[in-house]
Amino acid sequence: MKLSQLLERLTYQLEGSRKTDIEISSVETDNRKIVRGSLFIAVHGTTVDGHSFIPQAIENGAVAVVGDKAWWEAEGYQLAASLEKAPTFIIVEDCNLARAILATAWYGYPSEQLTLVGVTGTNGKTTIATLLYKLFTKLGYPCGLISTVCNYVIDRPVHASFTTPYPRELNSLIRQMVDAGCAFVFMEVSSHSVDQQRIGGLDFDGGIFTNLTRDHLDYHKTFENYLHAKKTFFDGLKKEAFALTNLDDRNGEVMLQNCKARHRSYSVRTMADYTTRIIEESFEGMSLLIEGQEVQTHFVGRFNASNLIAVYGAACEILENENVRKLTAGITHQDLLVKMSELVPVNGRFESIRSPKGFSAIIDYAHTPDALVNVLGTIREILDARGKGNVITVVGCGGNRDKGKRPIMARESALHSDRLILTSDNPRDEEPMDILNDMQAGLDSDELRQKAITICDRREAIRTAVMMAQPDDVILVAGKGHEDYQIIKGVKHHFDDHEVVREAMGLSPNGLKAVINGIRNFLKL
Repeated sequence: MKLSQLLERLTYQLEGSRKTDIEISSVETDNRKIVRGSLFIAVHGTTVDGHSFIPQAIENGAVAVVGDKAWWEAEGYQLAASLEKAPTFIIVEDCNLARAILATAWYGYPSEQLTLVGVTGTNGKTTIATLLYKLFTKLGYPCGLISTVCNYVIDRPVHASFTTPYPRELNSLIRQMVDAGCAFVFMEVSSHSVDQQRIGGLDFDGGIFTNLTRDHLDYHKTFENYLHAKKTFFDGLKKEAFALTNLDDRNGEVMLQNCKARHRSYSVRTMADYTTRIIEESFEGMSLLIEGQEVQTHFVGRFNASNLIAVYGAACEILENENVRKLTAGITHQDLLVKMSELVPVNGRFESIRSPKGFSAIIDYAHTPDALVNVLGTIREILDARGKGNVITVVGCGGNRDKGKRPIMARESALHSDRLILTSDNPRDEEPMDILNDMQAGLDSDELRQKAITICDRREAIRTAVMMAQPDDVILVAGKGHEDYQIIKGVKHHFDDHEVVREAMGLSPNGLKAVINGIRNFLKL
């Protein structure tokens, strides 16, 4: 591709040789991958500034370099003057944004060739994006999914390294979806991806806001910065797109301020464009009232009612898109409700495993205080309606992440549980017991401390919970959900909560051994 073609939508100034009628062989942000003819983009990483590698990139064969004004004025001009044959220097305000725009150009602006809908918020992103993907697939359309759990090009899984990939990988993935014939793509939009401009240059046809609670403050530092990152996504939506926001969250309306897209809302508590209420629920599912019709679902909990009405509202808004009306002609709101009743929960989101002994285990990704409260509140409501059963919670906190939420997680878990087992999640580079000590600080009364025990080994913690459980009890295993690994001292080990729970219940080939070990550990307590 010619450099001039890549630069069509970029705001820049040229320095150095200033040649743009040159062939670009690759676009790179890693100087070690530079070959003759490459374009090198000096991005600002979280720990390393790519500008320091510009001389090496040029030496390795880069014929064009993207850098920012501050670098050019401080070092770039002198570097260019010292070179016998200077490359083309492309000077921009923001190299991270330039990287994203150049990635969209390199892959032929793929997001403009299909309907792209983004979902952002603290909790619910994965569920909403995945259910939209499944809903439109059931309606007969080829779809793509970009998600925390797994990416899909129609029905082909593609491993997910990040909730929202970096620009090159992201646009490559969307290009694959276009080439495969996808009509719709649903993607999670993380706050990191907005802040780092990973989604720059993408053409979104809709955005959905779920909620905003404490998370990722290890990165954003303040809640205000976290809020700003989410809002920036909505600020960038085009006027032809839709912005669907949750009125049950106090930040819902904030997202719509200065947003050019058409404003839409959903709620399970108040008046909105799309509303629902729970008619009846159990651990097997719930019945919802949507647009005057009763819809049976396989989901449980008010938070899932909120997720489902967001899915319904987004689907209705997509049907209103002028660019897809011909494609979706004949699809009615009734069709949406029928297909929604067939949807099943996402892996690791309020998944129930029934023990032969008459109790259940719920596996959920809840890893924030608010998500924990939502899940535990749902479990408690159902048990209270039955009039029997206790809640046993197994929970930990990840290492190298927001330390401030650790005592809050422990306190909320203890307040909403009858028994609590604090254990490891993904300690990463931290000492597991240091994390657990941080959590224990939240147990600030004798009543809460008496409910809790600490078992550092997550497998043993789950086995112990299974041994404690009596008929009608519910065990919540929180924090990891779909994840099938633990990172300990930088080493990734296989660990799947589903497998461990089934083993402890005697539902797998290793189950008997697990039960015996569980009895031994229980007797030691």
